[in-house]
Amino acid sequence: MQRIRLRYAKRGPLRFTSHRDFARAFERALRRAAVPIAYSQGFTPHPKISYASAAPTGVGSEAEYLEIGLQAEVDPAELRVALDAALSPGLDIIDAVLATEGSLADRINASRWLIELPEIEPAVAANAVEAFLAAQEVQVERMTKQGRRSFDARSAVTVFAVSKQSDAPSEGAAAPCAIIDLVVRQVTPAVRPDDVLSGLRVVAGLEPPVPPRVTRLAQGTLTPQGEIVDPLEADREGATIGGR
Repeated sequence: MQRIRLRYAKRGPLRFTSHRDFARAFERALRRAAVPIAYSQGFTPHPKISYASAAPTGVGSEAEYLEIGLQAEVDPAELRVALDAALSPGLDIIDAVLATEGSLADRINASRWLIELPEIEPAVAANAVEAFLAAQEVQVERMTKQGRRSFDARSAVTVFAVSKQSDAPSEGAAAPCAIIDLVVRQVTPAVRPDDVLSGLRVVAGLEPPVPPRVTRLAQGTLTPQGEIVDPLEADREGATIGGR
């Protein structure tokens, strides 16, 4: 069985696609593209698709990953093009590589996020971020499947900074918008960008007047220098890669 790992993006309005909806759309795309997907054994066979750390609904992403098993060998670059054409614009297949040894999930221990806070002055956001980083722990609450749970959002954060102010639309007056760079390690329970934003409310009373816009820029292995290594990097040697 051939195994291929894919990187895909959720862009624009398609960021509101839930993981379950994407899974259904991806399985339809496999059929449309006539991909020779392998199936599990048993009374109810399922396509061999393994997802890694999907982004929450409503969050954009440039770095989502999955692995598929195939009954016959295909060219990864051709597969990428065919699947991308079979999916709706905004659900975009960016990369495809032949899988090597090891688990895809084992290569992901952190994510980098871009958080846009419209109508928040960068200086105000910077003060809130400074208060968050100065705290030894920041307790936040979130409703989980096991009920409401309290946990520390501070310990998982490795990079947290206001990077710049976004450009104002050409047709309108300048409006403030704080842009935050955030790197979070994978822990249990998982700390998400909305948990970190809840932490800003706890430590500094920061309440965005409009919903933030969140995009995952990368996920993979966190280096001591704070960089994130693409989990497909280890598969690239000797593999055919598609990209655009």
